[in-house]
Amino acid sequence: MIDNVTAVRAFTLLGINETMNYRATVFAMTLLYYSVILIVNISLVTIIIFDENLHEPMYILLASFCVNGLYGASGFYPRFLVDLLSSTQDISYEGCLLQAFVMYSFASCELSILAVMAYDRYLAICRPLHYRSLMTKRRLRHLISFSWLTPFCIFSISIILTSRLKLCESQIKRLFCINWLIVQLACADADMLANNIVSYATIIIYLLHGFFIIWTYMHLIRTCVKSKEDRVKFMQTCVPHVISLLLFLVVMLFDLMYMRFGSRDLHPSTKNFMGMVFLIIPPILNPLIYGFKLGKIRTRILGLIFLKEEIGLRLY
Repeated sequence: MIDNVTAVRAFTLLGINETMNYRATVFAMTLLYYSVILIVNISLVTIIIFDENLHEPMYILLASFCVNGLYGASGFYPRFLVDLLSSTQDISYEGCLLQAFVMYSFASCELSILAVMAYDRYLAICRPLHYRSLMTKRRLRHLISFSWLTPFCIFSISIILTSRLKLCESQIKRLFCINWLIVQLACADADMLANNIVSYATIIIYLLHGFFIIWTYMHLIRTCVKSKEDRVKFMQTCVPHVISLLLFLVVMLFDLMYMRFGSRDLHPSTKNFMGMVFLIIPPILNPLIYGFKLGKIRTRILGLIFLKEEIGLRLY
């Protein structure tokens, strides 16, 4: 055992000091951006909830997608805004573990929901005659529960294992807490076997998610090339899903690049951007992509805009 090691009860997040000279500007822009994320996602979820014409599996899954965006953004931005106003960026041990859980489960929920959405599109296009009997309300509830509970269970175990580690350092070289970075702070004699097993198991589970999405799209493309009607349906309902999937993959690639090269000779602002890119792009682009591409939602949004304009003209 290592002597003279004190228990770590708080962590210091590094990176915000690079914004010392323009914190007010960063705070204002971050607050504005977070507000836009809230407005766009909440608006889309509200439209889906209150419009009975949108009570279909595809739109309900989209609402779940937006809720996950709100979940992930709210796990980062409020804390980041507080840190921008503080002279020190210390976070409690428990708060750091909680944020690490939120960040990991947010990213994993994103992939799980994309996998469920791919399955829904596969049934709708490849097996249209059986769609209603296969995608029942009960099955939809089970799929949504799967997309949320699987990441929550996996990363609950991961965070519990991390909390058992004895830590010898307290500085996290990122703007927010990440489980892997906390694990790297463990003492040299720490038993990492259980953590490694869970990590590899998690990688395998989400690789299977990816292979499942590829399998569904192989069948979707094979079906759509045979029929003009199916090609139109694919362009209308699957293209937003493909864009979101590609966006997720690109963003995760950026994050892996940060993890690989974050300690190298990159400029600090570049490292910070790469470290939080998956919290910047998907929460706002995903609802915008679906809002503009899916006809029913676009019609509903335009109807609300024109209704407000008509009411305004009447009052005027």
